[in-house]
Amino acid sequence: MRLGIMQPYFFPYLGHFALIASVDEWIVFDVTQYTPKTWMNRNRVLHPKEGWQYVSVPLSTSSTSIRTHEARVVSLADTEKNLLGKLTTFRRHAPFYNEVTGLVRAAFGGTADDSLCALNTSALRAVCDYLGLPFKARICSELKLEFPGEMSAGDWAPFICEALGATSYVNPAGGRELFDPARFSRSGIELLFAEFGELRYDPAPYKYEPHLSILDVLLWNPRERITQALREQTTLKPV
Repeated sequence: MRLGIMQPYFFPYLGHFALIASVDEWIVFDVTQYTPKTWMNRNRVLHPKEGWQYVSVPLSTSSTSIRTHEARVVSLADTEKNLLGKLTTFRRHAPFYNEVTGLVRAAFGGTADDSLCALNTSALRAVCDYLGLPFKARICSELKLEFPGEMSAGDWAPFICEALGATSYVNPAGGRELFDPARFSRSGIELLFAEFGELRYDPAPYKYEPHLSILDVLLWNPRERITQALREQTTLKPV
């Protein structure tokens, strides 16, 4: 089993889905200390005048004294309305506006409670369903794993892989320095790093901005082009 482990990000960028497409199972990593003002409760889409703008999820609990799975959304209904309102700007020009707004509604409609983790996991599932990507996800806090008392950033992935019987683990290429390859090797786990090439597109009459939320990519590209890019522009490299 090939495993991916990432924090629950809010409609993350396309490279996140390249990682999902590269694994058999996905662990929503929600057991560590919550960090405010990260990609977990905000992301970026085009600004109608220039550059980009944030789309965000206001939280009622968001301090560093809580775990990620304890973060709560102030109002799912207001957050959905806000997000859809910002996307309305692109109604006249984005060819896949209707598909994306339907996807957003599905993401919020698939959330059972006010948990940020539940919302972000539902959003990942909605995007994967739209793109036709398998998404077998498990929530880390629900696995009831007995973690050691002291763990560094590079310890979590090999521990979870061992506990779940994974044979390989895939991480974004930017996180190479976090991991000790020998730690994985001793447990017979293959360590791979995913590199994803940039997908450029023309959001006319606006100017292209790189590395925006998946929502921006979906507004301007047919799903076939996106899935082709995920297949052809993702490279898995060993240590």
